[in-house]
Amino acid sequence: MTYIGAEVIISPLGDSAEANWSAVYDNRSGISLVQGAGFDGEAVFLSKILDFNSNSKFTALLIQAIEKIRTSIDESIITSAKTIVIISSTKGDLDVNMNDQFGKPVAAITEHFHLAHDPLVISNACISGVLAINAASNFIDANIYEHAIVVGCDVISDFVVYGFQSLFAISDKPCAPFDNSRNGITMGEGCGAVVVSGSRAIFKNQPLELLSGTTANDANHISGPSRTGEGLFRSVKKTMERNQVSAEEIDFISAHGTATVFNDEMESVAFDRLELSDIPLNSLKGYFGHTLGAAGVIETAASMQMMRNGVLLKSLGYQEAGTSKALNIISENRKGELKTILKTASGFGGGNASLIIRSI
Repeated sequence: MTYIGAEVIISPLGDSAEANWSAVYDNRSGISLVQGAGFDGEAVFLSKILDFNSNSKFTALLIQAIEKIRTSIDESIITSAKTIVIISSTKGDLDVNMNDQFGKPVAAITEHFHLAHDPLVISNACISGVLAINAASNFIDANIYEHAIVVGCDVISDFVVYGFQSLFAISDKPCAPFDNSRNGITMGEGCGAVVVSGSRAIFKNQPLELLSGTTANDANHISGPSRTGEGLFRSVKKTMERNQVSAEEIDFISAHGTATVFNDEMESVAFDRLELSDIPLNSLKGYFGHTLGAAGVIETAASMQMMRNGVLLKSLGYQEAGTSKALNIISENRKGELKTILKTASGFGGGNASLIIRSI
């Protein structure tokens, strides 16, 4: 069995999984209107950590997340030769170094924590976080490593904001995933971390079971999702078959849900094809914004908190159905036992990834 636990979330809503859980349980969002953050000084809605002072926010967030991980596990595994650190990110320290946005942060955490191996960086658009967790599980299954610390981190930069503005993809209001009036994403920043291990004993608190997932690329377009949801359909189908999990066993789906017109529509088509339309589903982008390469880890950690607390979280921003295929969007918080959950992610270039987590 492969275990996942010791989850950490650092966002505008707090600097721990517990603090973030308290905020999202109250349906509070980290999104606010930030003056002068857009192109030509335009005010833009962002989920931005405004009170963070550091020469490199990216590196500082990585260190802070791993320091918090240290308190939740047998800390001797951090320096063990049997442990690998995996970083998921799309842009890294782009504002500090345009030519090498990962070199200095990787060197900094290697030195700070006296790691036995240089961390691996997985950067595959917005599926990076889910992909990194699956890679961690695959390393353990193959007996290459016994433990993996997965840290997903991305920070808001002019490059990212201006880029999405040039695509006319940023909403002029807080994002509203799957809603009929949705009109784009809200950028977010933050850091999430989880520990994946073949040993239950390293966790100070009860871990969950990770059922490693799969990836599928439909190569539809450099930025636009497949209209048929082909890549997402293939990934989820393979993940369920690989783990012998039926649709009836899944209690909740943490969808990608970016709040763009085409992404949310694509997901609804894919879930309909998979006969998963009736399963309770949300997008967490209304709370954290779209944190790019960190999203898969942050949202997995938040979903783990949902499992631990037995609560289905409201999909913030959703009011009226806005996709051609009906979905069971969670419109209000409600109690519910979550034994098996599905996490999905989709990204630029046609990438799609999924994984499953079970309670023990």
